[in-house]
Amino acid sequence: MGGRATCGQCDARLTAGAKYCHRCGQASSGRGAAPSGSRAPWIVAGTVVVVLVVAIGIQAAGGIGLITPDMANSGNQGSPGASGAPGARPPDISQMTPRERFDRLFARVMDAGAQQDSAVVMDFTPMALGAYDQLDAFDQQARYRAAMIRLQVGEFQGATALADTILAETPHHLLGLVVAGTAASFQGDTDVLGDVYREFLEHYDAQLEAGYPEYTAEQAMIESFREAALAGTSD
Repeated sequence: MGGRATCGQCDARLTAGAKYCHRCGQASSGRGAAPSGSRAPWIVAGTVVVVLVVAIGIQAAGGIGLITPDMANSGNQGSPGASGAPGARPPDISQMTPRERFDRLFARVMDAGAQQDSAVVMDFTPMALGAYDQLDAFDQQARYRAAMIRLQVGEFQGATALADTILAETPHHLLGLVVAGTAASFQGDTDVLGDVYREFLEHYDAQLEAGYPEYTAEQAMIESFREAALAGTSD
């Protein structure tokens, strides 16, 4: 039977050619594996088309206004329930912890970006960033995720500021470099992108040996960025 492939871990619908799930980072089963030389999966999380469309919409609306996400089930429309079963009732995010709420909305925004659904990205970005603003503590993974949300709407200054915060606290942190490199890529700054690629590869092994837990949680994106860095510095 034809149709679109789904993630074996979280049941999210995968984009054509995806090597990793945009929601949970699980490697694909291979049915839709990207061919050699295709765009690295880390850039699929926020395509240039979506960034440009959403950035125009955000600017027209006067910028990003943070929204407190306190309503039931926001961020879950169209998503499978916790069991992943079709038709299962999604969890009520109003009953989640602030971090669970932020992570759920992050997944919603990134899912919409991968589907090139700019309207949903615009709708849920203020709620996702509002949830981030409500966190009791800000760790490196939360900063990285907030930065990736900002990149989805073309808010490069805010994303770069978060990358700078990550790197100031933990020099050569791989997620900070992923954000900095993605921002440079979207803005067409090849000089900065090249510098980020080289720094990422130089410190990759040592950073992994440090054993930061966020590296395990974001492993798929880190490995995808590494593939891009290796390809971008091969000449």
